[in-house]
Amino acid sequence: MSVCLLIDFGSTYTKILAVDLAGEVILGRAQAPTTIETDVTIGLRKALNELVDSCGLDLDQVENKFASSSAAGGLKMAAIGLVPELTLEAARRACLGAGAKVVCSYGFEIDKEVVAEIEAARCDIVLLCGGTDGGDKRVITHNARLLARSGVDCPILVAGNRVVADTIREMLEREGKRVYRATNVLPTLDIVQVEPAQALIRDIFIAHITHAKGLDKAAEFVGGPIIPTPKATLQAAALLADGAEDETGIGSLLVVEVGGATTNIHSVADQSPVTPQTVIRGLPESRVKRTVEGDLGIRYNAPTIYDFVGRDTFMTKLRALHPPVDGTDFDPDRHIDYLSENVGHVPTTELGLSADIVLAESAASIAVERHAGTARQEFSVVGEILVQHGKNLLEVENLIGTGGIFRYGLHPERVLQAALFNPNRPWSLKPKSPKSFIDRNYMMYGIGLLAEHFPAQALRIAKKYLKETKFEG
Repeated sequence: MSVCLLIDFGSTYTKILAVDLAGEVILGRAQAPTTIETDVTIGLRKALNELVDSCGLDLDQVENKFASSSAAGGLKMAAIGLVPELTLEAARRACLGAGAKVVCSYGFEIDKEVVAEIEAARCDIVLLCGGTDGGDKRVITHNARLLARSGVDCPILVAGNRVVADTIREMLEREGKRVYRATNVLPTLDIVQVEPAQALIRDIFIAHITHAKGLDKAAEFVGGPIIPTPKATLQAAALLADGAEDETGIGSLLVVEVGGATTNIHSVADQSPVTPQTVIRGLPESRVKRTVEGDLGIRYNAPTIYDFVGRDTFMTKLRALHPPVDGTDFDPDRHIDYLSENVGHVPTTELGLSADIVLAESAASIAVERHAGTARQEFSVVGEILVQHGKNLLEVENLIGTGGIFRYGLHPERVLQAALFNPNRPWSLKPKSPKSFIDRNYMMYGIGLLAEHFPAQALRIAKKYLKETKFEG
């Protein structure tokens, strides 16, 4: 037996998955509340003890340990670019693909008010971009000058116009800033090149942020670097889609990850026009893409989701799941407020579980719609044309749901079904008829961690334990 522990220090729970690499089986899983405010290893030890008790694991048999983390807010970044639709969008993609949450983003010239916002956001990294190579130099130089004079004390990653990149680095370092430089995220108007910046973001996370978030002891226990949890899930998605070594992947896919603080969407699919005649506008879409919706967490942002849906629609959906609700004194307004004020709440009644499903399916529907592209008719000098913005997901082959709601929730298939194409909103290019799977073992983060070291085994484990689900109707 070759036992591997896969650990995730989440914002609420520390989760551990034990797998036997030789047998390619999951031995057990456990979790305990994350104790980031005191000592993260306290929660880790509790989860380990639960794991030993539940599956009889002998910790002396553990040969490998890998970990990810979204504790203490995860990896928080600010993105600064030039044109919002161009360099700023490329900067945001670099952040998101590296597993970060973009807490603030700015285009064009920033000012003192913006700098104050960045200082108040207490970001982990600031990504400074702007201008294609040989293009505009003034804006990125202006923004760098304000950052140099600011109280921003996190690392600054410069990934803009290469003509002034060294000058900007020197300017920032003279003022005592920790500066890194990557190649331009948008070297030309038709090329998005975010991979070098993403690699540096990961290095910065390992070098600086693990310590800043109190994860030093955890890293010592693991015996290696801790990576952002969303990055691990994205790695799992890419592995599942593309395969590894002699093990084939399952093809293009979309992963819906619903959490208490955010809803994350990951897709692995080639960009394609809706029809051969479709005109595609905007930056080229990357094959591997991630978006984060920070206003769609089913705990922290329950009131926001509720407002999006509306009280009447929320109650209609809840009645469909739990008809007896009309015979109770259930007050949806009060319930939603309670959830946002008690973010660690775990429902124990069928009514509470059903309310969570309504929130989760609403969050999934909105988040996938934001992730997917759009196609609309427009008029031009040559007549009516179909114009596509963003990624076409209509023909995606697989749909996967992961997160606590898919492991513990009631009727989680309803959440996944909300990610599908809606004939009432035909302009949104959501998947039409994919195979659908539920991650009932909450293992996607672990598959991503394994993917870096044991890709073929990780892929076979994922394919073995993902459960295909069917939708009603």
